[in-house]
This record gives sequence, structure tokens and C-alpha cells, in this order.
Amino acid sequence: FWVVAGPGATRMLADYGATVGLVESTRRLDMVRNVPPYIGGIMEPERAACHHTTNCNKRNITLDLGTPEGREVLKDLVRWADVFTESFAPGVVARMGFGYESVRQLNPGIIMISSCLMGQTGPWSPYAGYGNLAAAVSGFHALTGHPDMPPTGCFGPYTDFTSVRFNALAILGALRHRAQTGEGQFIDMAQAEAALHFLAPDCLAFLDTGEVRAAQGNRDACDVPSGVYPTRGFDRWIALSVETDAQWQSLCEIAGLQDLLRKGVADVRARRRTEDAVDERLAQWTARQDGDALEARLQSLGIPAHRVLDTHELFEDAQLNHRGHFIPVQH
Repeated sequence: FWVVAGPGATRMLADYGATVGLVESTRRLDMVRNVPPYIGGIMEPERAACHHTTNCNKRNITLDLGTPEGREVLKDLVRWADVFTESFAPGVVARMGFGYESVRQLNPGIIMISSCLMGQTGPWSPYAGYGNLAAAVSGFHALTGHPDMPPTGCFGPYTDFTSVRFNALAILGALRHRAQTGEGQFIDMAQAEAALHFLAPDCLAFLDTGEVRAAQGNRDACDVPSGVYPTRGFDRWIALSVETDAQWQSLCEIAGLQDLLRKGVADVRARRRTEDAVDERLAQWTARQDGDALEARLQSLGIPAHRVLDTHELFEDAQLNHRGHFIPVQH
């Protein structure tokens, strides 16, 4: 049922051989059917790439649950199914007649998982929306961006794409529990709670010291310098991160920054104190370099670095092609 957060988990299970049925409505289309890119550049719901990415390997059916006939078909599917997933706002499927108590009467061993932003209960449970909102509520937007600028936010509906991993594991855990006990169960998955696992270090730091981490751009808590720097050409960039003093000395030698070493900017503490100046000098040097050649040179010195690739360059990447990462499929 519904958009990414629910179907994304069952896509993973379908990839590993589960028989998954996707129930849709022609009156209320899956939202990502209206999201580009479209296959062949033709703007049609059946050509929406995100929809197919989320629902590959599934058997699709459209039902009008406003009619008795449509509801009877869904009841048959519930009787057949091991797992029933939905990602509507709390209460929506119950009003359709398919809350957990109703589906359990149809199939006592059913496992039902409901995925929404804030969970099925509590004062914030009526807060409906998409993963970009849950990312904001969870604190990600306060951490993404530069200190002197408004929050950048995560790209896209972040928690829609992270929570599905928790959903899939929860389903597998519930299936194992049922195999051992014969009991089905209801899983209440709140995207905001699942997403907090990805902020565990910051949550622990707050509990320990009371410190609330703020946005720090591309900088790292341990490595200095660490960031994304311009290279020669229009909108060309390279990411690099200096982990050790030896790497820093190597970088200074090839970048003509030996004067920084003579001024005592050799260890990580000194680099941290002068991070703005180090970043400015480094960016002036990288901006004159060819990105491909610079990447190879830095890596040869053991300095973690890679060009920032666009979509076309990803498809041309030698490592990804060697691994057979991109697999053409017939639509």
C-alpha cells in the first residue's frame, strides 16, 4: 500500500524471492508515479522510474476500496498473505476497514506493519507527511548545511529511504517469531524513531555532555582538512579527507603549502585552529588542478580522495563497471 516507505521494504524481499502483491488505486495514484525521471523522457505514470525502482519484481493490482467488490478482493489477499504492509497516515487503513484487528480476524497469523512519520500513537501521531518532514523533525536539517547559512536539509524524503531497511528487518524478525511460536503481530514503525539510529553519536554526546551539535558544512569531527574543494572547469569538485599528520605533510608537499608546516600547522590540533585558512589555501590550489589527475595523485599518496561524479560519470566509472553494478533490464 502507498508510497516508498511501505513498498520499499517489500521490494527488497521480492528481490530475494518473496511473492509480493502491490495494491494501487487509479483514483489516487502512487505519488512517485508523478515524480521524474521518466523512462524515455515521456511523462506518463507507467514510465516513472522511482515507482518501478520501489516496486520491481512485484505483482500489481488496482482496486477501488470504495466499493464492496474491491474490499472483498483485498480481504482475499489478506487471507492469502503472510505480511500486510501499509504506509498511510495513522487511521486511514482502519477507516477503510483494514486495521490490524480486522485483518487478524481474516488471518490470525498475519503480520501487519504500519509505517508513518511519527508512529500510530502519541500526541504527534496525526502529523502526516513525507520523509523530508520526518528528517526535519529528527534533527537532520539542523546538521546539514554550513554554519553561516540556512539549513540545507537532506536530499529528497530521506527517512522514506532509510526506514524501509528497518521495515524489512522487522518483517523478517516477525516471520521468524511466527515460525517459532505461530503468533502473528502488529509492527508500529515510526520513521522519525528509525532515523534517530543514524544520529546515535550525536544523541550520545548530548546525553553525556549536553552539547548539541550544529551544522559544520563538509568538515569532519576528526579529520582536518576534510571537505569538498573546486577543481578546474565549471562545477567540478573533489572530496578529500586528511586522516594523519603524514598525509598532511604529503599534501603540503604537492600543493606547495610547506610554509604552513614551517609555521607550525603540522598536527591535527594546529590544523583545527587554523581550519579556515587551511581550507582557503587548499581550495586555491585544487581549483587549478585537473580533477582526474588530482584524484589519482592523492590516492597514490594514500590520501582518501575522489572526484564528485555526476550521473553520466557514474555510468562511466571503471570500478562500478568492473563490478557489473549497473544491470540493464527490460521495462
